Amino acid sequence: MTFEEFVGARLGALVRYAAVVTWDAHLAEDIVQNVLVRAQARWAHIEGLDAPERYVQRMVVNEFLSWRRRKASRTVHVGDLEGLVAPQADPSGGYDDRDAVIRLIGTLPPRQRAVIALRFYEDLDVEQIADLLGCRVSTVRTHLMRAMATLRESLPGALIPTGEPR
Repeated sequence: MTFEEFVGARLGALVRYAAVVTWDAHLAEDIVQNVLVRAQARWAHIEGLDAPERYVQRMVVNEFLSWRRRKASRTVHVGDLEGLVAPQADPSGGYDDRDAVIRLIGTLPPRQRAVIALRFYEDLDVEQIADLLGCRVSTVRTHLMRAMATLRESLPGALIPTGEPR
């Protein structure tokens, strides 16, 4: 598959993926653009891998985590997420809960946000997340547990699942 074919087929999915990881649709577009510029230069290597899309997704996560040093990247605009969250049947109760969870996730540190997105949006297990982030499984579990504890503290008795991460 050529680089142009890859971008044509996967650009929308990459931008949505980046938007979930960053919680900012505009930042997601910038990150994907930067990643694709770098990926094009290395495409001869990337296309030979078993999972080129996973490699590019990892580049997206790494780019997002490097952006966290910038002050502007710490601001989360919840209004940008409206198109990313599936609508609920009951607009009053479900929307309030979802909005509260999104706002709380937006306050988490960047690595915890990334782990939450990879775990619950991408439905990856902790081993896959560790591989994608380039860290140990125990680090992923720590980020996940801290994020979940923060969410449970702020939303007692709410929608936050309990138990061991898989």
